[in-house]
Amino acid sequence: MPVTSGIDVGSGAVKAVVMGTDDQGEERLLAKVSSRIRRREVAKVVDEVFHAAVEQAGAGEPDYIATTGEGEEVPFATGHFYGMTTHARGALYLEPRARAVLDVGALHTRAVAMDGRGRVLDYKMTSQCASGSGQFLENIARYLGVSQEEIGPLSLQGKNPEKVSSICAVLAETDVINMVSRGITTPDILRGVHDSMADRFARLLRSLQFDGAIFVSGGLASDLGLRAALKDALDKRMPADTASREVVTHPDAIFAGAIGAALHGGFRHRKLQRAAGTRAEAD
Repeated sequence: MPVTSGIDVGSGAVKAVVMGTDDQGEERLLAKVSSRIRRREVAKVVDEVFHAAVEQAGAGEPDYIATTGEGEEVPFATGHFYGMTTHARGALYLEPRARAVLDVGALHTRAVAMDGRGRVLDYKMTSQCASGSGQFLENIARYLGVSQEEIGPLSLQGKNPEKVSSICAVLAETDVINMVSRGITTPDILRGVHDSMADRFARLLRSLQFDGAIFVSGGLASDLGLRAALKDALDKRMPADTASREVVTHPDAIFAGAIGAALHGGFRHRKLQRAAGTRAEAD
């Protein structure tokens, strides 16, 4: 059984998967491991996560090791693939109805439109300064004294949200500090932050042409409050096409980039094998 590994090196975490092809030719996820970088040396985190995934899979050394994200310099990698293509392919693997991906990373967010084969058609990206990133929301949660797991449920309790006015993360954090001093409740602050982020994400998605569900990937994919705010924003901004406003995700959404890298790596590995076989027959 051919085995491939995908490693997604992000700004805040490293994700690694191992995938294998079964007897019916179907790609199966054999192992998945992620770890936050947290000021550690990135190369050490990559090595740790990769070997943990290989050990978990129990299928031996991968035939092809593909990287994506910021993983161009991984010394033991076989090949590297762009993040847009890997997230599109990984999203389609996890949710076949997806025709757009909203990848909310630690420092930026990108929206990608793709076809039914995972081929990228168009994309848009926020700037690093924009207050629409995982790191920004994490900083807000830390200031408010709530855990990452509490953000979504608390946001859903917000009744009178007050949106953050600035697109600059630093100034937006100042807005939140002022809200606290004015006695705005934590649920209303978080819902306001989510609404502000969702408005920016909806504008990104509206600028793309696609016809299908929107798959949320990245570290904030599990944030119930953000997904609810995004659905509300899309209802206001997108055409009255239900399929193009449906927001979906998956428990393994954080691994979408790594899964896509492994799938692309598997395709390239098979192509190289066929080429090698053709050369051998010619000799």
